[in-house]
Order: sequence, then structure tokens, then C-alpha cells
Amino acid sequence: MMILNKKVISNGLAHEMIQKAKEKANELKITVNIAIVDDGGHLVAFSRMDHAPLLSIEIAQNKAYSAIAFGIPTHEWYPLIENSPALKTGIVHTSRLVVFGGGYPILSDGKVIGGIGVSGGSEEEDKLCCEAALRIFQERTVYQN
Repeated sequence: MMILNKKVISNGLAHEMIQKAKEKANELKITVNIAIVDDGGHLVAFSRMDHAPLLSIEIAQNKAYSAIAFGIPTHEWYPLIENSPALKTGIVHTSRLVVFGGGYPILSDGKVIGGIGVSGGSEEEDKLCCEAALRIFQERTVYQN
């Protein structure tokens, strides 16, 4: 029998990332929902900004989940399926799969340790909020190595 060791994102770091995503959202003058999940898709931290769209709560969580499910940002999904009619009409019915921007895997040493999803702005605005949060993650983990 073998025991596997893995890195996980801490709740504290997840909340720092959420704060950075909120700062970016404020700069863009939007309100968003932000979800951070672990590598199994379980919610680590979540925040809904005041007046953020209710429907976006679940979308943000599903974006984070989609990002960890295959280890790619959600905006990379559509180009993978757009030329395959069977996939384009079939895979989008997969529970929790989001094929538009605003979800990114959180990587450490090339391995998925979590995901972030942002929803409430445009696709581009959601991506910008995620990218701001990921910069904090990268800064914090550089200091730990």
C-alpha cells in the first residue's frame, strides 16, 4: 500500500486570493461571485460581493470545478469542441461543465491543487479577476519554496 502526499490550498490563502479578485472587480466596477475549490472540487472558500447576480453563485463554483476537472482554464474548452458537432452538442450537457471564461486551475509544481471561478461580469472581466487572484497565489508560493 502506498500513501500519497499532496499539496492543498489553505483557507487563508484562498481568502487572500478572493480579496484580490474583489479588488479587481471593484476596479472594473462590477460585482462578482468568487469560488475556490480544492483538487477534488470541494469548496474551500467563497464570497459573493454585494449585489452580485444570484445565478452567478453556482456558475462561479462550476467554473472552479470545471477548471480542476481537466486542469485547463474554462475558456480553453470551446476551441477544443467547436469543430466537433457531437462534442459541441453533447459534452455541454455534462453536469457542472462550463466552456466559457472565468475558471482557472490553481497549479503548484505543474500539478492541479485547486481551482478558482469568478462569475458576474463579462467573460473577459471574470478572467481578469481570476488572473489577479492567481498572481497572489504565485507570489505567496514563491516565498515558500
